[in-house]
This record gives sequence, structure tokens and C-alpha cells, in this order.
Amino acid sequence: MKNSAAAAVTTTATTVPTLYKRKNIKLPPVDMVNKTGNSNGVLHCVSGFDPSFLKWTVHDVVNVAKRHWLPCFFALGLLFFMGVEYTLRMVPASSPPFDLGFVATHRLHQLLSSSPALNTLLAALNTVFVGMQTAYIMWTWLIEGRPRATISALFMFTCRGILGFSTQLPVPEGFLGSGVDFPVGNVSFFLFFSGHVAGSVIASLDMRRMERWELAWTFDVLNVLQAVRLLGTRGHYTIDLAAGVGAGFLFDSLAGKYEERKRKEAITTAKEAFI
Repeated sequence: MKNSAAAAVTTTATTVPTLYKRKNIKLPPVDMVNKTGNSNGVLHCVSGFDPSFLKWTVHDVVNVAKRHWLPCFFALGLLFFMGVEYTLRMVPASSPPFDLGFVATHRLHQLLSSSPALNTLLAALNTVFVGMQTAYIMWTWLIEGRPRATISALFMFTCRGILGFSTQLPVPEGFLGSGVDFPVGNVSFFLFFSGHVAGSVIASLDMRRMERWELAWTFDVLNVLQAVRLLGTRGHYTIDLAAGVGAGFLFDSLAGKYEERKRKEAITTAKEAFI
């Protein structure tokens, strides 16, 4: 037993430097390493390392900024968040919610308020777009035999119902409803999050998987127009639309994981039956 433990230590001691050498990682000085003859043959490193950032050079910093610009952008976003966190004044309970999207679409809201016919037309077109999303998602399952988009939509609407029931937001001031808008009949609806936007994202992601690029871009453009129209009619808060985009990606990913899990289970079951 002692011989095997010693052999493990020897093997680890000879192979670890090789691995580090291949990855251009410098090993700590020998006096910082304590070789122990335990059964796992692990090299235990004691304290004495210099902090990583002390080894950074100007070239390293520039290289990070060039090759990893997205995390750097998010680092600036963190500074922005900290500034907003400590300077933004909370909206009083007696005041309506502040929404930047409502401010940006103020003129559109005025136009739709003064033109009910235009508001009805845009509502009808938006309902047609929702029907397009639904038709495509159902087509992928019933005709093409690919249930991922349908599973994703079922996940999404279930979660939307739970969240919408859990926290019921007040209808925005100036809401411009229409009898032909979805849900048709001007009935009540959940504000958070936007099922209009999430459903479009789910359909668009499926189109991209199938390399239906033109159709996917068409849905994306229509989704943006849909979001602007929803802000203009005060049918959703900006946060509802942003969360709808994230929900589309999230539930598409979860549906993909569900499909993969079921595929593996089917393969395992088939192998066991064969054996």
C-alpha cells in the first residue's frame, strides 16, 4: 500500500510540471510545495503565492481590452449601475411608474390616442403577427415533427401565468386597448413578462436552427415593431418587453435540454432492451 502511494506521488510529481509546461503556466517555487504521501497522491501547495494581478503587464491589460471587449463593456456597465443605484430617486407610491420607453414613444402615444382607427389597424396587424408565431410553432411540431419550439412555448406561457398571477402590476396610465388586439376582446392580461415578444423570439431561434435566415430576420423586425407599438399603446412596460426577450432564450434553452435528456433516456432504454 505504501509503495502504491509513493508511486502515485512520484507519478504526480513528474506529470504535473509537464501539464503546466504545455499550458505555459509557471509552477510555484519548490519550497512552496509540500509533497505528501497520502493515498490520493496530491501535491499540496502552501501559502506564499503572489496575487495574480501583481503579475499583470501593460500588454496583458491591452490584450484583455482587445480580445475580451464584452466583459470590459460589462465592467463599465457595473460602474453605470453603481452610479444609478446611489443617485436615482425612488418613485413615490402615489405617483405612476416611470418608464423610459413611455417617454421615448410619447409622440406615438399621442398619435394613436387621436386616431382610434390607426390604433385598431395596428392592433389587428399585431394579432395577425401573434397568429403567425403560433402557426409556425405548431407547424414545427405537427408537420415537421420537431417539438422543441412547442415545448418552449408551453414552458414560457406556464411561467408567465405564474409570475403574472403572483405580482399583478397596475395597468399603465393612458392604456389604449382595442377589441381586435391579442388577447382578442380587450380582456384582462398579464403584464409581466411579454408573451408577444417571448413567442416571437422562440420562433426566431427555431428558424435560425433550421437556417431559415430570411424568415428569422423578418420575425425579428416585426418583433421590434411590435415592441414599439406595445410601448406606444402603453400595453406593456419596458421591463416586460426586455424580460420577454430573455424568457424566449431561456425557455428555448430549457426545452433543448429537456429534449436531449429524453433522447438519452430513450437510447439507454433501447440498449437495455437489446441486452
